[in-house]
Amino acid sequence: MLRKEKEKGFTLIELMIVVAIIGILAAIAIPQFAAYRAKAFNASAQADLRNLMTAEEAYYASETEYFSVTATGPTSSTTKGYAIGDGVTLTITGSATDYSGTAHHSSGDKTYSVTGSVGVIN
Repeated sequence: MLRKEKEKGFTLIELMIVVAIIGILAAIAIPQFAAYRAKAFNASAQADLRNLMTAEEAYYASETEYFSVTATGPTSSTTKGYAIGDGVTLTITGSATDYSGTAHHSSGDKTYSVTGSVGVIN
């Protein structure tokens, strides 16, 4: 059936095709978005652990020992003034000569660890 010149609009088939294309794009994009969020949360935990390593070394330079802490952010009262990101749990065990610790974000999927004598985050 041909359209008359004065009729305007979309046919039902055209609208269904557009809805199907949008559905396909959403099915691809939503899982990717979730993966990017997890990566961001993991990066937050890793950055907080790296920054706390610097705080440990600064504390050692002035006190000649490493401090111990278990805290979940946001907080700074137990971490010698260092603020932990929201949702990140840090556990650092310090002694007179070394320290080790872990970091994990509540919405992330990785736990990072470090040993002070090695200084590499795993």
